Amino acid sequence: MSDIPHADTLADLQGWTPESLLRMVADSVPALLACYTLPDLRCVFANAGYAEAHGFAVQAMLGRTAQEIVGEDAWKDVQSHARRVAAGERVQYTRRLEMPGHDSRMVEVTLTPHVLAGGQRVILVLVNDITHHWLSEQAVLLSEERMRKFSLATDEAIVFHRDGRVVDMNDAVTRLLGYTLPEVQGRGILGFVSEEYRAQAEDYVMAGREHSYEATVLHKDGRRIPVEIIGKNMPEPGGDYRIAVLRDITARKQAQARLEFLSQHDSLTQLPNRRHLMGQLGQTLDTAQRRHARAAVLFLDLDHFKTVNDSLGHQAGDLLLCEMARRMQGAVRPSDLVARVGGDQFAVVLPDIHNRGDAAAVADQLLADMRQVFHVDGTPLSLSPSIGISVFPEDGRAPDELMRRADAAMHAAKHSGRGNRQFYAPGMEVRATEILQQERLLRDAIFEGAFELHYQPQVRVDDGRLVGFEALVRWKHPERGLVGPADFIGIAESRGLITPIGRWVMHEACRQMKAWHDAGLQRVPVAVNLSALEFRQRDVAREIASVLQQTGLEARFLEIEITESVLMQDADQARETLGALRALGVGISIDDFGTGYSSLAYLKRYPIDKLKIDRSFVMDTPGSDDDVAIVTAIVQLGRSLQLRTVAEGVETPEQLALLRQLGCDLAQGYGISRPMDGARARRWMQDLPT
Repeated sequence: MSDIPHADTLADLQGWTPESLLRMVADSVPALLACYTLPDLRCVFANAGYAEAHGFAVQAMLGRTAQEIVGEDAWKDVQSHARRVAAGERVQYTRRLEMPGHDSRMVEVTLTPHVLAGGQRVILVLVNDITHHWLSEQAVLLSEERMRKFSLATDEAIVFHRDGRVVDMNDAVTRLLGYTLPEVQGRGILGFVSEEYRAQAEDYVMAGREHSYEATVLHKDGRRIPVEIIGKNMPEPGGDYRIAVLRDITARKQAQARLEFLSQHDSLTQLPNRRHLMGQLGQTLDTAQRRHARAAVLFLDLDHFKTVNDSLGHQAGDLLLCEMARRMQGAVRPSDLVARVGGDQFAVVLPDIHNRGDAAAVADQLLADMRQVFHVDGTPLSLSPSIGISVFPEDGRAPDELMRRADAAMHAAKHSGRGNRQFYAPGMEVRATEILQQERLLRDAIFEGAFELHYQPQVRVDDGRLVGFEALVRWKHPERGLVGPADFIGIAESRGLITPIGRWVMHEACRQMKAWHDAGLQRVPVAVNLSALEFRQRDVAREIASVLQQTGLEARFLEIEITESVLMQDADQARETLGALRALGVGISIDDFGTGYSSLAYLKRYPIDKLKIDRSFVMDTPGSDDDVAIVTAIVQLGRSLQLRTVAEGVETPEQLALLRQLGCDLAQGYGISRPMDGARARRWMQDLPT
């Protein structure tokens, strides 16, 4: 061993210096090596590979700073690592290295601090090319991601396609469309989409979009199947795939169609209901306005109908109502509209009449047909209607106005002996002075703050736990005591008084809820109703943000309830406002759901959290099959759209049991608790089991 020469001797014998030997070794290793001084980070050594990777000759690198060598863009990424190693920490990280004249490489960088014999502090830089390993890892990750997405959707029909050609699919596609994989492999995916949706689907695929949309696809036997389609891009080293996930929404569409019909028609007579009537009347009047034509509204009430119900029972009464509906439809033109507006009251809309005589002739025909004898279980019955008539444009130009005046004329017909018709005449309605008096009292109430809020609990259907309150405004009327919103909101809207009332309600509800939270009571949200008029006329999102800031209530403890009409009147404005509310963190519910007009198609376009099932659909359950069908459809629709459902007007244990069976989420109503003032609501919460 003593015969082996020392390294220095070996270098001297071969004519090499230690520096040249170090240079030979450093330039021979595949790693990139460099050394920088601290704290100025100037290069004092670099092997050939490191210099070449950064676009320098070796000698040109010496004395340059790290920032000059790696460049400004890379320095932004690595300077934090340099600070850490300067503090004595050994650092390792990966980054992309752009090499001159070459593709970018993925490298692993190791920075190691050292102190030389003379006390000089340096950083040793070791750079290894890990591109091959990185690409392999990425391929594995991509494969895993593809399989993960595939497994998440195994219950849905999934089609893999490349360049629009089917390459693979799961068994659910066969169940949905009837085709096996060999039958569709290589075929264009757009060929399975119904023609009316094909252009939309092609644009969706070509643009690489990934949001969901609805279309219909063609079964092998020719049937059209409504589906919801979601596309996903799947990167692959050999070329990108796309997958299409198809969800059969036949049940949802059927539920929507059934719900749309039930919400717009009377379940007994199958005639259009009041909501349908008012929408159609509005369209009729718009057309008449453009054509300078006339139209009429006939309001009918069956005389002494209550006597039939009381003496022969409700079944006989129902048969009679259906017969009256049939006779009314037989007495009018196909273009006329017959509707049941409630109880034993009906309305007829007559478009395109020439004069008042045309309306009178239809009314006389109705009187004659409806007086004809009708037999129920062998008992002959004969009823006559009292009919009121209002004419557009002389008796009014708005649907509500014409209906109200036809109603007033109908009452005049009853007072004139029943079984006759009367045209509207001034003075039949409530005198204008009474309306002005109500307006004055309401203005005084706003000035004096003569309102108070009552709170009605909302609970979970499954276990009865409290989940929130709805705030309901009351007017402390100087003569009538506490008055509910149904008796004054209409006049407030018509007289421009709804905004100050709405602002007071919003602020007071948030203030009270914050006070309860601060007192240690259960932290649940409060729901506040916004009328369509308020929604249109106010900067709702800005005002609510201000109220939340003033009261200190967290946004997640406030919910806004709007009606379906809000979504229909100005879709762009509604979407913008609801989006701003969602950004605040405020919840959004659709109140009185099912009582609007053709809004179901718009539900998915808005950030909605809850659907509130109108009390009119709940009150006769579980005895009414039609109402049970409506409630079932709404609950199923809510579940399909991932929206919570709230049943209003729950009064009996049987109703609650039905809702639990149907899977309804929440409930409120007298059967749970009547609305309570703030003090009683607080005591109610304090008495809840902990």
